[in-house]
Parts: sequence; C-alpha cells; structure tokens
Amino acid sequence: MAKQTKKQKVLADLDREKLYTVEEALGALREHKSKFDETIEVAMNLGVDPRHADQMVRGMVSLPSGTGKDVKVAVFARGDNADKALAAGADKVGAEDLMEDMQNGNLDYDRVIATPDMMGVVGRLGKVLGPKGLMPNPKLGTVTPNVEQAVKDAKGGQVEFRVEKQGIIHSGIGKMSFSDDALKANFKALTDAVVKSKPSGAKGKYVRKVTLTSSMGPGLKLDLAEVEGA
Repeated sequence: MAKQTKKQKVLADLDREKLYTVEEALGALREHKSKFDETIEVAMNLGVDPRHADQMVRGMVSLPSGTGKDVKVAVFARGDNADKALAAGADKVGAEDLMEDMQNGNLDYDRVIATPDMMGVVGRLGKVLGPKGLMPNPKLGTVTPNVEQAVKDAKGGQVEFRVEKQGIIHSGIGKMSFSDDALKANFKALTDAVVKSKPSGAKGKYVRKVTLTSSMGPGLKLDLAEVEGA
C-alpha cells in the first residue's frame, strides 16, 4: 500500500459531515495549505431557481479586508471623466478606440465601467461583454457619472456576486495569507449582502448550505448559524 503524504493524511482525517464554524474551517484549511497563496472561497447553495426573473440573486459588496487580487478595470469615458478614471487607477480608459480594442478580443479585465453618455458605444459590445459578465449595469453601479469612485471601489475590494443556474453563488473572500479576522470580516460582508438580496420569488429555506474551501483544499460545510438571517 502506498504511503500517504502528510497532506493526504490530513485530508483523510477531516470529517466531511461535520458542520464547522468559520474559524474551525479556516484552521483546517491552513493545516494543509499549498506553497502558493491560495484563494479562500465561499459557496452558498440557495433555495432559488434563477431561470425565473423574480428569483435572480445578484449584487455588489465591498469586502472590508480587500480581495488580495489586482483587479483590472476598463472605463468608457471622455474628457474630465476619463482623466478622473485614470487618476483613480483605471488600467484602460477610452471610447470608440476601447470598443474596437475589445471587439478585437482584448478582454483581459475584471470590471468594465461606463459613464451614462457612453452607453451608446458600450451597447455595441453586448455580445462580447455579456457572456463574460462584464457588461456595465446601472443596478450594479458600473454605469455611473462618478467613475472615479467606481474605479476606487473596484480596486479596493468590491466584488460582484451572481447566482448560477444551479442556485449556487461562488465568491472569493481573500487569500490564505490574510488573518482569520480579515477573512471572517469578508465572509460576514459577503453573506450579509447575499441574505439581504433575497428575491421576492424565493420560497421556503433561502440559504440551504454554505461551504468554505481554498484553491487546492477540500470543501468544508459550515454551520448555518454562522450566516445571520439564514
């Protein structure tokens, strides 16, 4: 019989049916962390069917401890707004030139922001940005006259959450190198935002299961008492 590695032994000893607190789950994940700085991720199984418009769950939340990720931001703006976006740290700012660049396949961005007057240009990119979840949307604050603040929010730890077809929301809440307190603060911010976004069409139990994992780690089920309002 092949000898188990230290990591395999730790994994084998984990109780997959146990309901963990966030602190316990983080401790277990740290016991077999990899050599690179893994992302800590949350998966929330919700009692919704996103095929129905009144059961869609989507929104933005600012993680107080940041994401630990360098977020690439593109902004559609002209004149003073373009200057403000650049000053706030946008990676690319433009108008028709930016549209043509994206049409040519240059879409290496995490967030696309636009001023309202630029939506005529941005609208032509619906088939390009839509499937990637990058289309600016006023409900998410990515269509706004205040591009300066929108860029700062995106760079400072604001993340989008959106329920998938199976009724699950996945989101990173930071890196393994973050302290437990920083990760717990981000966990609370995300889960509170999802609970507050409960759609009108959701029936029965809304938050059904919450799992915490790392890039290379196991999924550990959390006690739903860790999620306020679940």
